Amino acid sequence: MSSVWYYLNKLRSISGKILYINLIGMVIISLLEGVGILLLIPLLEISGLLEMNSIVESNQLFSQFTSLLPPSMLLIIILTGFLLIMAGQHLLHRKVSIQNVKIQEKFGRQIRIDLYKSILHSNWSFFLRKKKSDLINSLTTELARVIGGVNLVLQLTSNFIFTVIQIGLAFWLSAEMTFMVVVFGLILSFFSKKFIIRSKKIGSQTSLNAQEYLSGVTDQFNGIKEVKSNLLEETHLRWIQGLTAKMSDEQINYIKLTTSSQLFYKISSACLIVIFLYVSLTFFTIQKEQLLLVILIFSRLWPRFTSIQTNIEKIASTLPAFISINDLHKECVEATEFNGETRYDDNEPIKIVKSLSCRDIAFRYHKKNSLFALKDIHLTFPVNKMSAIVGPSGAGKSTLIDILMGLNRPERGEVLIDGIPLTANNLLSLRKSISYVPQDPFLFNASIRENLQMIQPEATDEDIWEALQFSSAAEFVMNLPEGLDTLIGDRGIRLSGGERQRIVLARAILKKPSILILDEATSALDSENEAKIQEAIERLKGKMTIIVIAHRLSTIRNADQVIVLDKGRVVQAGGFNQLANEKKSMFSNLLEKQMKAIP
Repeated sequence: MSSVWYYLNKLRSISGKILYINLIGMVIISLLEGVGILLLIPLLEISGLLEMNSIVESNQLFSQFTSLLPPSMLLIIILTGFLLIMAGQHLLHRKVSIQNVKIQEKFGRQIRIDLYKSILHSNWSFFLRKKKSDLINSLTTELARVIGGVNLVLQLTSNFIFTVIQIGLAFWLSAEMTFMVVVFGLILSFFSKKFIIRSKKIGSQTSLNAQEYLSGVTDQFNGIKEVKSNLLEETHLRWIQGLTAKMSDEQINYIKLTTSSQLFYKISSACLIVIFLYVSLTFFTIQKEQLLLVILIFSRLWPRFTSIQTNIEKIASTLPAFISINDLHKECVEATEFNGETRYDDNEPIKIVKSLSCRDIAFRYHKKNSLFALKDIHLTFPVNKMSAIVGPSGAGKSTLIDILMGLNRPERGEVLIDGIPLTANNLLSLRKSISYVPQDPFLFNASIRENLQMIQPEATDEDIWEALQFSSAAEFVMNLPEGLDTLIGDRGIRLSGGERQRIVLARAILKKPSILILDEATSALDSENEAKIQEAIERLKGKMTIIVIAHRLSTIRNADQVIVLDKGRVVQAGGFNQLANEKKSMFSNLLEKQMKAIP
């Protein structure tokens, strides 16, 4: 329950005094409802149907008050009072209901923002550990269940307040009978603990099913081309048929549980009334006024007990979501890259004067793993020069780039910017000076203009066309039917691979970075598009520091330096021709294999 209390405290801090005002409103509504019910007793007495003074001591106080009123006006005054009380109750209930929705929406919006913010501000290693679909599931399904669970707690609080006040009024009418009802209700609550335990178990299964569903669907749609080209539709259809069957069974089991719980309470209440009336009518002398009190107390109190029990079962079913979201939030806090006082807008891009360098860098992804992804890395990347990083798969090329961008922190050694160590204090400034182009270009489902302005919202059309010209993309964008306003589809699917890569390069250039990092940006392109990207890179040489991870060695002939990695270590460094002439070296072997592969 600690996870539930955590979010209830957040609800209190987000809502402020309006939450307490609403709670007071609930108390007043319950009091008005009780007073309205009490007014039925003197109405019955006035009508001559029942004589309640001998049974209900509270009614004697009412009789003393009504004796001061004209008898001819008594009925009208009581009915008018009843009408005013009921109207006031319903008006106040409307106001409280609207305020409750405002509280719930404000709370839901804020915790969505808080969780999304904490995820975004987590470090890169956090994202390496987490599945994207699990994070999406937490931000959608699980978070919605948490918000629903908090709403259920508010309903439980409301029912509890109403019940306590109704019990107080019932004790005022008949303490002995009310005491019996309350005791019986507590006994039934004890025996219904099994329903709560089973609700929590089903809630855990709901979380697992939702996570598996979103994970599978996300993976399949991300790889839909492979699914269709390899005729895997039936395989995935069988998967979703099996999973949805499990999800349906779980929901049916939950309905069976809740209806069993309600059946248990309703039958129990019916048994209690039958037993009580039988005993009272058979062994005791019970008057019709007392019989009316029994029915009145049961009709007011027992539905409240049932509502409370139902609320508790529903809250129990959401407990796994509370725990899951709370654990995720704690993990995000532990993985926070910057402290809460860091303001992104307060950091200016670093102007590198001499070089970006690595000194004695060592890094491994798991501390318990003795295998280092990088070790003994001593490198210098001169300013406004082009440096290429090459090596076989798994050599540590992308890991080195992640270290240079500050995404991963080295276990030993440091990154230096003009001799100044890279720390949390200047990391944002470094990031602002870097543009990164990945191997798999990512574009949003928007227009070309919107995709480019995401990196630089203030960019003018002139700035955009200049960036497109540099990336060799201006010509094909001009030929599109709607130019910059052409919608490019999910992940840019309406463009070719080379066109997507050039748009991503234009977006990187639009940022006007000091450092441009290309992570195998041409490895998946044909020769024509590769040549266009190469032309774009050549135009940028001397204007910024360029670091290229290269798969095709022919694309880095004009690099100022080439760095060869193997098994996490630097095995060669120098000019392209120099390394190519070093016989039996890693670089010459890689170059020879690629030359042989060319027909």
